Amino acid sequence: MDEYSKLSPFGIDETEPSNYATPSYNPNALHAGFPSPAQNYMNGTIDLNRVLVRHRETTFFARVDGDSMKDAEIGNGDIVVIDKSLDVKDGDIVVAHIDGDFVLRRIKIDKTKKCVWLLTADENASPTKITDENDFRIWGVVTYTIKKIR
Repeated sequence: MDEYSKLSPFGIDETEPSNYATPSYNPNALHAGFPSPAQNYMNGTIDLNRVLVRHRETTFFARVDGDSMKDAEIGNGDIVVIDKSLDVKDGDIVVAHIDGDFVLRRIKIDKTKKCVWLLTADENASPTKITDENDFRIWGVVTYTIKKIR
């Protein structure tokens, strides 16, 4: 197996290391206010694949490069979970393939003008109107973001 056969189309290693420990999990809500006495009694485990991946065959992970979606709380270095099997809805954050490039954008479906817009989440960037001249397709819908805090 060469080093590239285990990578998703976006370069994330998809192999399942057998030496990773399964993190402990508290199935109760984690309160952001006063501490809960139940936090001292965390038990059980969590399988993030079961939580983050609805459709194994059509789900991919990608690392974000750039800050065009920063105001949607998706920043440089974050990992997005993308499901290719989902139908696109107005307002979804999607991975689109436009004119040879993959981009991460919010989709705006304008039914009155019968057009589609790709919007960044950066107030300094302009939206992109999709026209017949564009080579365009939706590659998948973003379902989760994984952020490194520290």
